[in-house]
Amino acid sequence: MTRNILHVDQNCFYASVEMQRRPELRNKPVAVCGSQEARHGIVLTANYLAKPFGVKTGMAIWQAKQKCPDLIVLPPDMAEYIRFSRMAREIYADYTDQIEPFGLDEAWLDVTGSAGIAGDAMHIAREISRRIQFELGLTVSIGVSDNKITAKLGSDYKKPNAITRIERDNYKEIVYPLPVEDLLYVGAATKEKLRRVGITTIGALAESSVDFLHRRLGKMGIILHTFANGRDVSPVQTTEYVPAIKSVGNSATTPRDLVNNEDVRLMLLLLAESVCARMRELASRCTVVEIYVRDTELHPLIRQRKLTSPSCSSAELADTAYALFLASYHWEMPIRSIGIRGSDLVEAGAYEQTSLFQDAQRRDRWERIDRSVDALRQRYGYLSVQRAILKTDPLLGSINPKDDHTVHPVGYFGR
Repeated sequence: MTRNILHVDQNCFYASVEMQRRPELRNKPVAVCGSQEARHGIVLTANYLAKPFGVKTGMAIWQAKQKCPDLIVLPPDMAEYIRFSRMAREIYADYTDQIEPFGLDEAWLDVTGSAGIAGDAMHIAREISRRIQFELGLTVSIGVSDNKITAKLGSDYKKPNAITRIERDNYKEIVYPLPVEDLLYVGAATKEKLRRVGITTIGALAESSVDFLHRRLGKMGIILHTFANGRDVSPVQTTEYVPAIKSVGNSATTPRDLVNNEDVRLMLLLLAESVCARMRELASRCTVVEIYVRDTELHPLIRQRKLTSPSCSSAELADTAYALFLASYHWEMPIRSIGIRGSDLVEAGAYEQTSLFQDAQRRDRWERIDRSVDALRQRYGYLSVQRAILKTDPLLGSINPKDDHTVHPVGYFGR
């Protein structure tokens, strides 16, 4: 049976919410940006009056101001954006219980089973668009198709406030001429690899040899060929669906550059505490520790190491991460951001093989100390208990990586 899938994308979401709250901004160029003081000074969203000047998501604030001197820069209000996102999903829920969020401002809806009650997919899309505008004061672009990937292409095809149907009868006409980077998971690096072999459009990708793409891009080449041909059988998950969490991580763009090993050690301890606290909330331990480092030229370094036994001890994760760092980073330039991740999670109470060469009691003591710290912070606040090392650098030590952490959407393949 042919499915009816919608992809709903709320136009310039953060900026649109701000303009809805402050009507005096509606005829002015507006951008919601991160904090310059915290070195997160980039454009998160710009409205459609700012975009013709060349203001883009990810652009530094100073660059955006150069392109649009009259640009109004606003700080983000995540609580308000989450509230609007929830209200939008309440509207979606009137048509289906198969709602799969893709960030705060996007969602897939499977309305196949709603046709007999609410009308066909195009009718439902028009209803949702009308209600979002009337009830929330925002606009949406909606793609209508028989699969998730093509529906997303449809929502991106016309903006703002548009509905685009892409199905078998018009697929090649609409999709084939589109630039290859419009396809989900074709990022800058993949785009460049494809450009080198003459593939610049989705149509060229669709008509390429699968074996050739596999040789150039590995498994992802096969997946992208499937997507380019408008084939995707992945289901839209129900509202109650909770994906299995396989890893927990946190990273920070530091308020100043890290310039020595002591700086890195301090940051890894901070981040390990937040990661391990999250694992304990999930009643989990990790078996792999991964670090992510990005220098001031934005060059990334990623390394990982398997633990001898599962752990949620912040001291053990920090020690392992620090050893990875010392073995891998050679201080050619300062560090701008750093992260730590615990992967391959297992249940905290799962059976494990003990080793004669490990001090299991020591790990247990450290984990009990961490749990006591969790309880104190939950009752008296994050700053009620801190490691003494954090007092050696008040600027870095002031970071609250757990409460200030932004949880990003689960990747498409994480489902």
